[in-house]
Amino acid sequence: MNWRTCLGLGALTLVLMAGCSPAKDTSTTGDSKGTASADGPMIGIVFDRGGLGDKSFNDSAWRGIQRAESELGATSFKVESKEEKDYETNLREMASHDGIDVVFAIGINQQKALEVVAPEFPDVKFAIVDGNVEAPNVRSLLFKEEEGSFLVGYLAGLMTQTGKLGFVGGMDIPLIGKFRYGYAAGAKMANRNVELLPAKYTGNWDNIDLAKQAANILYDGGADIVYHAAGRAGLGVIRAAEEKGKFAIGVDSDQDGEAEGFVLTSMIKRVDEAVFSTIKDVKEGNYSAGAKVYDLAANGVGTSDFTFTKDKIGEENIAKLKEIADMIAKGEIKAPTTANEFNEFVNSLDASN
Repeated sequence: MNWRTCLGLGALTLVLMAGCSPAKDTSTTGDSKGTASADGPMIGIVFDRGGLGDKSFNDSAWRGIQRAESELGATSFKVESKEEKDYETNLREMASHDGIDVVFAIGINQQKALEVVAPEFPDVKFAIVDGNVEAPNVRSLLFKEEEGSFLVGYLAGLMTQTGKLGFVGGMDIPLIGKFRYGYAAGAKMANRNVELLPAKYTGNWDNIDLAKQAANILYDGGADIVYHAAGRAGLGVIRAAEEKGKFAIGVDSDQDGEAEGFVLTSMIKRVDEAVFSTIKDVKEGNYSAGAKVYDLAANGVGTSDFTFTKDKIGEENIAKLKEIADMIAKGEIKAPTTANEFNEFVNSLDASN
């Protein structure tokens, strides 16, 4: 038994003991599945509320971990946070494992906790998805959500029959503003006369019923397409769309199969790629702290493949969407991220007509 295996078993013992805590659900992968190697990195991952099974960014992050297990011989230890107060405890627990190479904090909600914990473990590497933590041992994995959202908004503007569109967010915060205003701008570029109904927010990321209620208000108000950026809660938007016979637009992961034919498309955010590439950098000695941004040009964001809606959308609209994607990638279109930028964008459209 080599030293790396010993460390892995020691960490496994710690995780199993911690599983007795009622505040979180802890389990392990890696050695227990025979996917780790003596040279593979040891990874800790702290999921946001909503956890595995959210069909969104938590699941996407986990796909990146699983790929690292398969391709890089990684060993991983995971914990699902039940409450906001669990974040610091869970991050410390992961960072305390002997031989840990990198700890991932999934979601902007963990930013404050990581700002506290990272300085306590200066020799441990960290990465956070969606948050921006300035520390010498933290890599911030950020995305141009507004660019992918512009694309799905443009498609919604082409496809709407009622001329009214809706948006459901998890929280009214700047991050979700990038989704909202990118979507609205794309819709306006495709159809200047489209009406964006007042946005709805669930106030959390995992209450499916609240998101469904919000979507129903928008559908009853005349919207025939509703885009969500609400994590696991957004599955309620998709359920409402199926029941109403309308369209939803998924987010983060490919959610088109959640209600075949009723999810127009999904705005894909490649959290899996960001997680995997970070682990690969750690293994190869190329890890660096600071912000790493994934945009449309780098395939960090985009749309799903329209598996169940391609015939409804039509080749002509798909071709138009590709043209817009090329323009964004080349910097010819700058997607807005705030209300002020959105208003400026709409004014520029008016001026060009």
